[in-house]
Amino acid sequence: MFYVYVLRCRDGSFYTGYTNDVRKRLEMHNNGKASKYTRSRRPVELVAKWPFHTKSEAMRHEIKFKSLPRKAKIFAIKQGF
Repeated sequence: MFYVYVLRCRDGSFYTGYTNDVRKRLEMHNNGKASKYTRSRRPVELVAKWPFHTKSEAMRHEIKFKSLPRKAKIFAIKQGF
């Protein structure tokens, strides 16, 4: 199982990624070991995650989510993507 996840950073921005272990990936982000973007915006909190059966499916949805405007991202987080 793979997941698309959304983090809210300390500055209020969102970070979106995909992984097969959300808990481990969140820990990596908060330890400054996952991405340059979140490293300077810690702490981050998980605000959404959606499961997918395959890595390619998760990657497609990650790209789709990243292309949304901020208001649509907020709506998707509240309602489910």
